Amino acid sequence: MTFKPARLLLALVAVASAPAFAQNLAVVNGKAIPSSRADAVVKQVVAQGQGQDTPELRQAVKEDLIAREVLMQEAVKQGYDKKPEVREALDNARQSIVVNALAREYITKNPVSDAQIKAEYDKFKAKTGDKEFHVRHILLGTEEEAKATITKLKGGAKFEELAKTSKDTGTASNGGDLDWVTPGNLPPEFEAGFTKLQKGAITDVPVKTNAGFHVIKLDDTRPVKFPSLDEVKPQIADTLAQDKLREYQEQMVKKAKVQ
Repeated sequence: MTFKPARLLLALVAVASAPAFAQNLAVVNGKAIPSSRADAVVKQVVAQGQGQDTPELRQAVKEDLIAREVLMQEAVKQGYDKKPEVREALDNARQSIVVNALAREYITKNPVSDAQIKAEYDKFKAKTGDKEFHVRHILLGTEEEAKATITKLKGGAKFEELAKTSKDTGTASNGGDLDWVTPGNLPPEFEAGFTKLQKGAITDVPVKTNAGFHVIKLDDTRPVKFPSLDEVKPQIADTLAQDKLREYQEQMVKKAKVQ
């Protein structure tokens, strides 16, 4: 597999801060490039499925590392490392690298447990319920307009036609169709407006939310096709890990003396 230069550059940037060890890959104008830096790039390339650890890949990595070192030396020679915008970018990059190292170490020492993942999965299932609903709506600006729309519908007007007047421009052109939705993902007052409806029925009274007044129609219901725990375990684990990091950050900010 040929490793494209652009992808190789990204890999090189990601390991630019790799520590130097004994053996050198090359020495450029007296400046050593440690072999460990090339090893780190190759390892990342293989882990991302973008290539195999071959002599060809290692030669490409070596050539790019040498080229980068030459350019770096020339940039320093011309004083680019002292430019304010470059120094600021370097400071930001250094901060990101150090903070990310702290975050990885924190999660390693405070891992998300299988019990926590299962509890979050069960909580989400309970919140979602066992049915999903195919819903349409017409959003009006006032309660009077919504009541008038309900009267027209009861008089035989087609929902899809009246939906063209909806303030929800995203659904007005397709009959107010919100597609299949599950409880827990919409405002509670809106959900209460359709979860008790019979198939084909519309709300008897307007449903008020922060967006305005809704006239809702339930087209159909069906059982929820809920993924298994194994299928969503990685996503749940990642979300819970991010929550842990957020809580840790908030604790640190509270303890900090900010003026």
